Amino acid sequence: MADQLLFNPRTYDPAHFDPETRRLLRATVDWFEDRGKRRLIEDYRSRAWLADFLAFAAKEGLFATFLTPASAADGHQDKRWDTARIAALNEIFGFYGLDYWYAWQVTILGLGPVWQSDNETARARAAELLSRGEVFAFGLSEKAHGADIYSTDMLLEPDGDGGFRATGSKYYIGNGNAAGLVSVFGRRTDVEGPDGYVFFAADSRHPAYHLVKNVVDSSKYVSEFRLEDYPVAAEDVLHTGRAAFDAALNTVNVGKFNLCTASIGICEHAMYEAVTHAQNRILYGRPVTAFPHVRRELTDAYVRLVGMKLFSDRAVDYFRSAGPDDRRYLLFNPMTKMKVTTEGEKVIDLMWDVIAAKGFEKDTYFAQAATEIRGLPKLEGTVHVNLALILKFMGNHLLNPAEYAPVPTRRDAADDAFLFRQGPARGLGAIRFHDWRAAYDAFGHLPNVARLREQADALCEFVTTAAPDEEQSRDLDLLLAVGQLFALVVHGQLILEQAGLTSLDEDVLDELFAVLVRDYSAHAVELHGKDSATADQQRWALSAVRRPVIDTDRSARVWQRVEALAGAYEMAP
Repeated sequence: MADQLLFNPRTYDPAHFDPETRRLLRATVDWFEDRGKRRLIEDYRSRAWLADFLAFAAKEGLFATFLTPASAADGHQDKRWDTARIAALNEIFGFYGLDYWYAWQVTILGLGPVWQSDNETARARAAELLSRGEVFAFGLSEKAHGADIYSTDMLLEPDGDGGFRATGSKYYIGNGNAAGLVSVFGRRTDVEGPDGYVFFAADSRHPAYHLVKNVVDSSKYVSEFRLEDYPVAAEDVLHTGRAAFDAALNTVNVGKFNLCTASIGICEHAMYEAVTHAQNRILYGRPVTAFPHVRRELTDAYVRLVGMKLFSDRAVDYFRSAGPDDRRYLLFNPMTKMKVTTEGEKVIDLMWDVIAAKGFEKDTYFAQAATEIRGLPKLEGTVHVNLALILKFMGNHLLNPAEYAPVPTRRDAADDAFLFRQGPARGLGAIRFHDWRAAYDAFGHLPNVARLREQADALCEFVTTAAPDEEQSRDLDLLLAVGQLFALVVHGQLILEQAGLTSLDEDVLDELFAVLVRDYSAHAVELHGKDSATADQQRWALSAVRRPVIDTDRSARVWQRVEALAGAYEMAP
């Protein structure tokens, strides 16, 4: 029997979606399965451009259906921006290869400034390009400055006719070789400060658009391009001034959410391969899975992966239910990007320790998974950048709860229009949250949930009695260690909320929280060893260390679920 918690192409039936969404998701799975594992791996190894995949997506209207908001859909009932089904497609793309996901992801980023714009000409152009199967690009980063948009060297000189001539280069720009529309961030030469920012639409096929190179050795075309006296007409301007700055940050808010479910897909495919190999490999007359350390590592990998899925699924609900008076998604979003993707790295590492040399073999999906999983924590802001962002919410989240109506599971066929009218990208420290304790209390009968709750309460004590002083607040190394502790509290909270909504097996949940208790203790020890940690902070850190509650019968029952993954799925040759 297939594990209902993991994606399995053999049994996949997204029945919770509308008919057209189900058709498109299943058609995508079938396209990859028909293509087969050998072709999938060969395309990855040969760095082939994704022309066949993009032709399939164009024929099915995949990108157009999933990425056209209702406001630009011209009455087409199946077109909407629906984060739940976007997340489902992220998982499928991750399962088969990050190159496919990347072309889709940077199309999402390229569309962000367009769908936030009041420029109806540009919006209609984008909708038409999508309907023709075109991809998009997001021209933000630069070689000298990275994503430091304050320092952009893409310069727009007024042309005297209401438009501009743009000159400058961009770097790390996915789809820059083929995008029908590139959303480009720059600044005017005649206006100082934030009022000079401009987002405009460019065409990669224009003679003044010069493709320099692919900066990575991959099917992903991560381009460097340069504009030389590129004509920017008034109808090409998407945003000006502070609105252009906000559009950049709000687009990243939309795009970074996709990293978590792509990471999940990668881990799921790799797990089927790893467990099947370990179960079938005989060492010293026994299957590899007979060794206790192997069972522990694979069980830890499995429950971590389940936790990734639970957190991400619940975060979808907050993303879709967001509005001007409920911006809790701005915490859960960098959590999906930072915490879920780094959990993905741990999942792959645990399995790789088991399968060892098998993980390098050229005929495995695992070999590319082990490489690709590393990229996701480093996209759309590093782990450190997102962890620092998460810290802005810590005080209000832990100590200052507010009343909110319960957020339901959101799998309805609705358009997530608020994502393109998020407003100014500021005021994060004022955002309030519902009481995190309720989720922990609901599962307080599970020993390891209760134990992590003790550690969460200890963190509240730290914030009120031993928080970093003004000087320590400039020590980002110390603050990031605190951020890891806070992230675990939030991670556990949404996992528990989703567990309650889905009636998760409590053995799996308690086994997962045993892992999270160990993680919290490890981060507390790390904080203890920081150079600038005070004596009080060191004492607090050691006092927060807990040993998880061990239950060998529970662990054995969860292991049976892991063992059942052996042979449950193998991609067609």
